[in-house]
Amino acid sequence: MASGFNNIVEAADGNEALKVFKETQISLILTDWNMPNKSGIELTRDIRALGSKVPIYMITTESEKNRVLEAIQAGVNDYLVKPFTQKALQQKLDKHCAAAC
Repeated sequence: MASGFNNIVEAADGNEALKVFKETQISLILTDWNMPNKSGIELTRDIRALGSKVPIYMITTESEKNRVLEAIQAGVNDYLVKPFTQKALQQKLDKHCAAAC
């Protein structure tokens, strides 16, 4: 894969994402704010409530300052506004990998 990551797991919605997170060793989460059944912000809060420090990157159309602040307060490590380029995503992934790989 071009990003340098393998063993990528996808979830259909926020509830499934939380279930997968609890059952699988996850080293990085990319989530959308707007998902069915459980939003990305709710998913972030649930993961942080478990005590996890796994990096969470919010990918969303929600670009208003108050939304960005809400995400950061919930425990998001980084934020990427749609639409974005492959280069912008790769820079975020490289930043994570520099710290954790």
